Amino acid sequence: MNFWTYIARIIIKGRIPILIILAFITYLLATQMKYMRFSHSEANLLPKNHEVNLEYNKFLKIFGEEGNLIILAAQDSTIYTAKKFNNWNKLSKHLDTLPQIDFTVSIGDIKKLYKDTENERFDFTPIYNHPPKTDKEVDSIKTDLFENLPFYDNFLFNKKTGTIRTIIYIKKDIVNTIERKRFILEVLNPTIAKFEKDNNIDVKVSGMPYIRTMNSKSITDEIGIFVVLALLVTSIIFFFFFRSHRATLITMIVVSVGVIWAFGFIGLFGYEITVLTALIPPLIIVIGVPNCIFLINKYQQEIKEHGNQAKSLQRVISKVGNATLMTNVTTASGFATFIFTKSQLLNEFGIIASVNILAIFILSLLIIPIIYSFLHKPQDKHLRHLEKRWIDTIVSWMERTVRHKRIAVYISTVVVIVFSIIGVYMIKVSGSLIEDMPKGKDFFKDIVFFENEFGGIMPLEIIIDTKRKKGVMKLSTLKRMDKLVEIIDEIPELSPTVSVLNIVKYSKQAYYNGNPKYYQLPTSQEQNFILSYTKNSDTNSDLLSNFVDSTGQYARITTFMKDIGTDKMERIEERLQARIDKVLPAKNYNVTLTGKSLVFLKGTNYLIKNLVISLSLAIFLISLFMAWMFRSFKMILISLLPNILPLLVTAGLMGYLGVPIKPSTILVFSIAFGISVDDTIHFLAKYRQELQVNNWKVKISVYNALRETGVSMFYTSIVLFFGFLVFTVSSFGGTIALGGLVSVTLLFAMVSNLLLLPSLLLSLERKIANKNVLKKPPIQILTETEAELKEETQDKN
Repeated sequence: MNFWTYIARIIIKGRIPILIILAFITYLLATQMKYMRFSHSEANLLPKNHEVNLEYNKFLKIFGEEGNLIILAAQDSTIYTAKKFNNWNKLSKHLDTLPQIDFTVSIGDIKKLYKDTENERFDFTPIYNHPPKTDKEVDSIKTDLFENLPFYDNFLFNKKTGTIRTIIYIKKDIVNTIERKRFILEVLNPTIAKFEKDNNIDVKVSGMPYIRTMNSKSITDEIGIFVVLALLVTSIIFFFFFRSHRATLITMIVVSVGVIWAFGFIGLFGYEITVLTALIPPLIIVIGVPNCIFLINKYQQEIKEHGNQAKSLQRVISKVGNATLMTNVTTASGFATFIFTKSQLLNEFGIIASVNILAIFILSLLIIPIIYSFLHKPQDKHLRHLEKRWIDTIVSWMERTVRHKRIAVYISTVVVIVFSIIGVYMIKVSGSLIEDMPKGKDFFKDIVFFENEFGGIMPLEIIIDTKRKKGVMKLSTLKRMDKLVEIIDEIPELSPTVSVLNIVKYSKQAYYNGNPKYYQLPTSQEQNFILSYTKNSDTNSDLLSNFVDSTGQYARITTFMKDIGTDKMERIEERLQARIDKVLPAKNYNVTLTGKSLVFLKGTNYLIKNLVISLSLAIFLISLFMAWMFRSFKMILISLLPNILPLLVTAGLMGYLGVPIKPSTILVFSIAFGISVDDTIHFLAKYRQELQVNNWKVKISVYNALRETGVSMFYTSIVLFFGFLVFTVSSFGGTIALGGLVSVTLLFAMVSNLLLLPSLLLSLERKIANKNVLKKPPIQILTETEAELKEETQDKN
């Protein structure tokens, strides 16, 4: 008795205890779902000890959390009427009273810096002492703001377009917690909605805390949609093939339990729901259905052949169990390679995906035979799909192509390879913090608005270490910083900067009685007079603390980036670094570029390099797996080519269609390779068995293998194609690309495995058709009993 026959007997005899155990495990995992956490911060794609992360953490230690700004804006001429202008400022005052808010800054809070000659100090005075009662008063305030206060331009207003802003600083200790999500969804959004309704003004909202919250909500909303769609699509396709409500229902039970397990494992491991882990439950449905197809199809074939239900159930487990295990292991291997990357995001995705792929195999192997053992054996109407003529037509066409048109297959393959390679050279690398966000959502449209109005929304920080205490406020340092700012202002992808320079320039303007033409750095002669006023003032200390550390050694220059890719950012970095090296020499200054957006962009490049390694590792591991199964180097090469070719085709299509290489799209290759190689294993396993039965005659063996495995390969490939196509309904660009590209890759893989693979076997028959080349594997993928039955059948004929 072989291993799988023994397993089959255990499953059938112990079906009641097994069901109880499965129910208990499902219950335990369902209770773990409450521990699932949704991500409240950006995914950090870099290792914790990476230089870029260390620099960013150093910045946070000196200046604190940078991403705590939420920005409101209104571009509406009616905002400058007395009623709406006052209501806008009342909105800011109301938000300022909320416990989650540190403080707010709005037009109503603007104060002029003025020179107190009597006390030789600077002080602040409100731009107006009481709320304006008439539109004329508002116009006067607006004129004063736009013409006399350049310090606030591009901060609280855009004088070119008339757009005004309110800056909300939420408390730093809630920025990366669920409290931030509750505040934005339950407090801020309803408050803004009420203001919009009452004043008939469209308010734009953005800022990293807001973007992260709304993006996370979109991910959460889509999980349920994906699961329902995946169940619906796969069940419809399954029913179309099998025309059996019972078989379809059993399959849906299996994958539904698999979904519960998937959510349960995420909670059990304490992982966050990210844009990647959110894909796992529907992914389990898409991968689980093919398992059910192989098992149910085999069961029905056995019933049709001899009608003995007990024997059929035992053979389903003993014959298909091993092959299904092998294919699930290779699929899990494709995902498991992500574990070896140093990215926490991919680590978690790889662990959860590979664990659940093996779990869905166990569930399908146990639940399907056990449920069928309690039911009457299938009736003739349930078996009619096994005689579908249209499937026979497709398989016959494949056989004729392989038999008579192998040259055409090879020529087509070469042409496809050439065109794909040309497309590969057209691929661009891209990555940004918002590129894959849902472009149809209001918060994304608001991001675009802020980019157009204020130059960007994603912070980029430049940290200047003067290497000495109080070195920042030296005029020589300020002038060098000003030269650096000049080059930043010339870069269209970056917004005007905010730094200590703005405060110093504003101080000079105040010294000259608020004349805006003096909004500039002081000269060496002016510095002494202005500095004496500054030393006597308390008004500048709060402002300075945001841009200069307490020792006066470190200064920050803050700018905001537009949605640019890694290639543009690299050119901007080179341009900035050239100016930095020139005006802030390394012997006197240490200058660092950092910020959340830069960390993400650097992480994208790092991730792409790691995913290339991951794909290579997947190919290597699966090659070892094939070598272990078939004990033939030539068979490894033959089996890899039909699976690498679809990856090349997909890469070429990405080049032609302008789909860039980024974290979401490069995942396609490892996932698709791990899944597509399953068909190769099924085909080669059957091919080897046919060789043994037919005395190592290649042609007969290839055609028999094609006829017997072609139907199941076609069924599963169609399910996988439409299953992954479900992801294209997502509002996330990365998820859409992932679903579409994996679907296309698997479709090419099916054609490649059904046409190119058998063609190669036939063309190389002399080199591989002997027992020395194709040795007996250490594990029988298909059992010897099946081979013996085949021999008996042929002897009878």
